[in-house]
Amino acid sequence: MKKLLNISIISLLSFFTIQCSDDRFNVLPNNQDTPETIFTSESNYRVVVDGAYDAFKSPTYYNGDTGSSIILGDVLADNLILNTEGRQTNKAAYEWSYTPQSTAVTALYGSAYNVISKANLVLDNLNKVPYSNYMRNIEGEAKAIRAIAHFDLVRAYAKIPTQSSDASSSMGIAYVTTFNPAMKPARDASVSMTYDKIIADLEDALNKINTTNGGVGRLNKTSVLGFLSRIYLYRGNYSKAIEYGEQCIAASPSVGMRSNFVNIWRDASDDGELFTILNSNISADNVTVGVAYNQEVSGIRSEYNVNYDLFTKYTDNDIRKTAYVVTANFGTTPYNHVIKYRTRANSTVRQVVDIKFLRSSEVYLNVAEAYMKSSTPNPALALALLNKVREQRYETFVPGTETGSNLLNAIYEERRLELAFENDRFWTIKRLGQAVVRSDYGSAANGSGTDAPTGALKTLPVNSHRFVLPIPQEAINLNPNLKQNPGY
Repeated sequence: MKKLLNISIISLLSFFTIQCSDDRFNVLPNNQDTPETIFTSESNYRVVVDGAYDAFKSPTYYNGDTGSSIILGDVLADNLILNTEGRQTNKAAYEWSYTPQSTAVTALYGSAYNVISKANLVLDNLNKVPYSNYMRNIEGEAKAIRAIAHFDLVRAYAKIPTQSSDASSSMGIAYVTTFNPAMKPARDASVSMTYDKIIADLEDALNKINTTNGGVGRLNKTSVLGFLSRIYLYRGNYSKAIEYGEQCIAASPSVGMRSNFVNIWRDASDDGELFTILNSNISADNVTVGVAYNQEVSGIRSEYNVNYDLFTKYTDNDIRKTAYVVTANFGTTPYNHVIKYRTRANSTVRQVVDIKFLRSSEVYLNVAEAYMKSSTPNPALALALLNKVREQRYETFVPGTETGSNLLNAIYEERRLELAFENDRFWTIKRLGQAVVRSDYGSAANGSGTDAPTGALKTLPVNSHRFVLPIPQEAINLNPNLKQNPGY
């Protein structure tokens, strides 16, 4: 972790030296190169940008067992329950017992800045070749990558603007815009300042990036629109969330058809995907996303099971129940296991799957919520968008007719069901200014068991400082200009 936090030269100059093709499975391991030799042609900039995409798989951004973004947003919240028959990984996150010295919660801080530094290395060297339309697109991709990684940092290590009345004026994060391993940046004075910078990068990227860039494994104009809808929703600027979200929906209207939905999670379909982190070529190196949820040991041995309260919200006619969960024994006890990251279709290699970073269905739900919260609410359009998602999830679907607060609550409920186990739940609870309240159920398939959360594991109060993760002490030791979050 120290190398990542120190932004060492070695770790930041690891790039693809084999050009990525548009084939989703043709993503090969990195080798090393240097700026003096790589920034000599337009095509080499593509190699470097693809290396920045690859860095999203660094431990523990979307890789590894402990603290990976694959599980972080759910284990901190109420979608999962710790299985005491597992290895107890991510326990500090589940127990909300993390400290600045914790090494077993998440390494997101260092991993995200690793992504950012690689994007900045591209942006710092744009003048090495003529600024063509090709290079304009390269700049757009790099700025979008930089913005996305900073957003993941600010929602974890700072308050969310809609979380509380003081959130926008509270400390932001260090927004790094140049590659300089010796730099010791301070945190932005406010969360609002950090969001300004994220949005500026994304809006500039939107003007420069190509409409398509060779598949869901690279950012493009549509995916940037989708990210803008997400970030404006978090900021509480609902008119902008609607504006950019509607443009994204027009460009990518499919929420993932019911007939394709299971195949999306088996990497046999890209339907409804806007940005995906492509995993390795199975025949090359079998890089897995880790076993944060479960592993195969005489059956499925889960670290965390689906909380029974959530499990019962998936009706039998909901295709997500098939795509996301399997009920199977470990030993003599049946459990509800998360299988979103288990395996590809027609493969026996476990956990070698792509990560769906952004999907169209989220944008539909972003815009539906924004329509309900805008200064001039439009419940009719909100309901229409919600029903578009539900239509492709439920067999023999009957359109909903909710109004008022019931409609807004239905949007929240559908978001939980749709984005479960996709690093959304905790951040949604946080941005809504709510408490985490876990159910009284145990980990067994029917909710029984003696391992139900109690006492301090049951509720994370609205005003808890633990909604904001601590800046790793190692990062502060390396950079004394960083201030720790209150309460740590």
